[in-house]
Amino acid sequence: MSLPYVVMFVGVLAVSTAALFIRFAQVEVPSAVIAAYRLGLASLLLFPLFWRQRPRQARLNLRTWAWLGLSGLFLAAHFLLWITSLQYTTVASSVVLVTTTPLWVALFSALWLREPPTRGMTLGLALAFLGGVLMAVGDAQQAPPAGRQAGSLAGIPMTWVGDGLALAGAWAAAGYLLIGRHVRRRLPFTAYIFTVYTAAALVTWVVVLLWRLPVTGFSLQAYGWLLLLALIPQLVGHSSFNWAVRRLPATTVAATLLGEPVGASLLAAVFLGEIPAALTLVGGGVVLVGLYILLRATPRALTEEGA
Repeated sequence: MSLPYVVMFVGVLAVSTAALFIRFAQVEVPSAVIAAYRLGLASLLLFPLFWRQRPRQARLNLRTWAWLGLSGLFLAAHFLLWITSLQYTTVASSVVLVTTTPLWVALFSALWLREPPTRGMTLGLALAFLGGVLMAVGDAQQAPPAGRQAGSLAGIPMTWVGDGLALAGAWAAAGYLLIGRHVRRRLPFTAYIFTVYTAAALVTWVVVLLWRLPVTGFSLQAYGWLLLLALIPQLVGHSSFNWAVRRLPATTVAATLLGEPVGASLLAAVFLGEIPAALTLVGGGVVLVGLYILLRATPRALTEEGA
């Protein structure tokens, strides 16, 4: 097996652990604090590499800095929304829905960048929508996972609240990727991700401070989950994806990326005892088929991030 395939496989395994680490940390740590630690620690770990490459960094104008800041804002919203979604719905539903980011990139590109979708992309969007409806019906019939919040919010099942937050997280990630498609042309890769991660970390820490959430006093085990979250899915997972997708065929990338929700769901079943409802599994499968069809017809630039 060639090196790009190995790296892509490692990336899928790495990002598949994110939801599991988050669930373990949520026993003690508020969701927004988890997002702040994840992005903050990732930025700190990237800093030495960024500093070593600083002589090659391009000088940026004010407009580019503004775009980088906006990209960081979208990335912060993505993690705040998605991590919070895991309080209310199953890992399977949350990860499948947040993985639909490329669908929304394609749709928003058609609206904002005037890049009309191909027939394959349109079919993928339609199937993903149908699968999302099936998942919502299946989740409504299932009680929230053990330890998650039950009941309803204004008559809406809490599992739907979680699904909605995960979907909103996918929309935020789409905004982050769309901005990144243009800004990254002016920056080396390390400089781009360090700058955006740092901006996103600042946003999440501001949110934590405004909400007056506790940021210390957790157990050593909780801090360990936070560190693993920054190291494995954030740095190893995302970096592996971004390196490998430039060296593999688009169809391979499309198929491999779908391993993340499958891997996360299997880990949740083994370690958390979460078995999704039958209709949720069917709907998730339809979403992944739609996503695969769309990814095959979509430029690689739209497929470069995971959860």
